Amino acid sequence: MKKTNLESMEISSTIFPGGVNSPVRSFSSVGGTPFFTLKAKDSYLIDIENNFYIDYVCSWGANIVGHANDYVADKITKALHNGLSYGTPTELESQLGQMIKKLIPSIQKLRLVSSGTEAVMSAIRLARGFTNRNLIIKFEGCYHGHCDSLLIKAGSGLATFKNHNLGGVTPGSIQDTLVIEYNNEKELEVIFDKYPEQIAAVIIEPIAGNMNFVRPNDEFLNKLQFLCKKNNSLLIFDEVMTGFRVSLGGAQELFNIVPDITILGKVVGGGLPLAAFGGRSEIMNFLSPIGSVYQAGTLSGNPIAVSSGIATLELIQEENFHSKLNQSSLQLCQGIKEIANNNNYEVSYDYQGGMLGFYLDKSLPKNFNQVKLIDNSLFNRLFHIILKKGMFLPPSMFESCFISIKHDKEIINKSLNIIDDAFKELKKSLK
Repeated sequence: MKKTNLESMEISSTIFPGGVNSPVRSFSSVGGTPFFTLKAKDSYLIDIENNFYIDYVCSWGANIVGHANDYVADKITKALHNGLSYGTPTELESQLGQMIKKLIPSIQKLRLVSSGTEAVMSAIRLARGFTNRNLIIKFEGCYHGHCDSLLIKAGSGLATFKNHNLGGVTPGSIQDTLVIEYNNEKELEVIFDKYPEQIAAVIIEPIAGNMNFVRPNDEFLNKLQFLCKKNNSLLIFDEVMTGFRVSLGGAQELFNIVPDITILGKVVGGGLPLAAFGGRSEIMNFLSPIGSVYQAGTLSGNPIAVSSGIATLELIQEENFHSKLNQSSLQLCQGIKEIANNNNYEVSYDYQGGMLGFYLDKSLPKNFNQVKLIDNSLFNRLFHIILKKGMFLPPSMFESCFISIKHDKEIINKSLNIIDDAFKELKKSLK
């Protein structure tokens, strides 16, 4: 007998903490019971109750070519027949590495790992080993995985769960992390003046996706790059979300910034567990086995995940791929704003490629402090109305939305019809 989502959640809660294997899946921010996905295709998720949802989470950005893409699935299937994991080098790894280097020229050498968190952790260790310095600067509201030293003021996850105590994170593990406000040039100057020869690296989401969608000011990014060069500190772009999604060459291509180290995830594995970090050869050569900075992983460069990544990167290089994503994002964002305004609600939005965000507020925030001022109760109501009508948004107002190439005009129009009905229902419920 088929189970309901509620029954499945009750069983799951006896097995996993909170019933989930990643916190945001629990719906803790918006309330209610999460649905359990049975399968997915193109722009849709289908749950165990056979409900269909137009998906704007896309596995948190990984599925840029759509769910169960036939071309990617075929490449994965062929790789499966050759074995799941070898513990030896493969030519597939070199093939993917060459593709990454071609698309992101700032990467001269790279290393494949299995998750964005692992890539960040390794990149931070590498930056400290290369510079022989300890301090790391990060920005409030930016999330870089769940490694201890960067969880402080880390945006969406901690904001969603109002977790300010950081259980298990010792004072010693964060004592070398300095946190400043996103888009704040003055704070950047002050902190570099205070620690001119102690800062190993600055890590940043070049478009913040963990306080919804916050774009950096050009002046801010240029100042950041200038101060890093001036003080011999490394600039690390965490492009786990933005890499290959906001443009073919990532945010660094978009903003014409050349970071010292780039972190990739999500799209680079096409939905399978794969990530990478890379940069200038002189930096990357500090990694073992030829350098003193140790990093290793049994499943790094897994042939199945790498095959998925190769297929995905092949597809995103097709003509007009990112311009189509841009058009779909714009159509959706403009439609949401028009619908909201027609129902006497204020909405602001921003987008780039297949990544977008909208706020139930009249102006776009520039940093996490401004994001936190927005009342999320309205979003929570809207989320559930939209979900019941067959559309899945990120279950937190602090998360950006994602689309795939399968979100064509027809799907966007269907989505806007759902949103139109939802705003009308929301308006009635609040009278």
